[in-house]
Amino acid sequence: MLPFAYLVFSTVITEGTFYKASLKLNVTPSAVSHSINQLETELGFPVFNRSRTGVELTENGRQILPIIQDILNSQKRLEQEADNINGLNSGSIRIGAFSSVCINWLPPIIQSFKHQYPEIEISVYQNGFNQIVQEVKNGTLDIGFTALPVTENLIVDDLIKDEIYCIAPQGFVPKNKQTVTKADMQDRTFILQPGDYDLDTKATLDHYNIQPNSIQFSIDDQSIIAMVEAGLGWGILPELALQKISGNVAVYPFDEQFYRSIGMVTTPTQSKAPSTQRMIKTINEFIQGHYPDGVLKE
Repeated sequence: MLPFAYLVFSTVITEGTFYKASLKLNVTPSAVSHSINQLETELGFPVFNRSRTGVELTENGRQILPIIQDILNSQKRLEQEADNINGLNSGSIRIGAFSSVCINWLPPIIQSFKHQYPEIEISVYQNGFNQIVQEVKNGTLDIGFTALPVTENLIVDDLIKDEIYCIAPQGFVPKNKQTVTKADMQDRTFILQPGDYDLDTKATLDHYNIQPNSIQFSIDDQSIIAMVEAGLGWGILPELALQKISGNVAVYPFDEQFYRSIGMVTTPTQSKAPSTQRMIKTINEFIQGHYPDGVLKE
């Protein structure tokens, strides 16, 4: 069995404090503190900076995090393989996804998966693209959905292309009656999520010569719709984000098509875990069944 200190180390990172980690592990806070002190003594350097509000990883702690998490994940994979040999379907899966995947894809995917493997536990964490990739790399997530490209050394599955649309206040009609052009976008303010400005949405804005000083930021897709509805600006959202949010707005394609690419990421270690393999298979079946041509359409 693995040193308990490895599990404590990982849990403290997830929970943020020694006290919350102790509750999660069902041990005393002093046991958590002792385990971390023991780990730091064996390693020869501190792994956490402590404060009254919690803890944060030291630079050395950040360097060893992927290694320790990889050890923990390998142990979990060993246990799952043993259960498979014994005819059991057990294990757990940690999935990270951004909001529109959480809303539109994960409910039917998880429902299908749980029907086949009811004993496997599933945890879902919603976050931004970069955070999801980093947590998969660190081993704190098993599978992540994110926007491509991904520069980290991970296993990347390209899932679909998702067309990007212009969201305008109700009553707006493009000059050509069908698509939004540069002439329509002059002197407009645009409302985005901060993470979107680093990826495909930025390529769209750059094409139409939209300057950064014409951009405001909001927290999520529904907030963008609400602000556009109130006449505070225009939005740019992909099709998947528009499927289950409502608002009194006008939605038009651009005169040139732009897409974001959605992918699935995992690590070489986690991709070998039986539960992860089964979930990846379920995800791919869902995508192939709903988007056989690889493009999300209205």
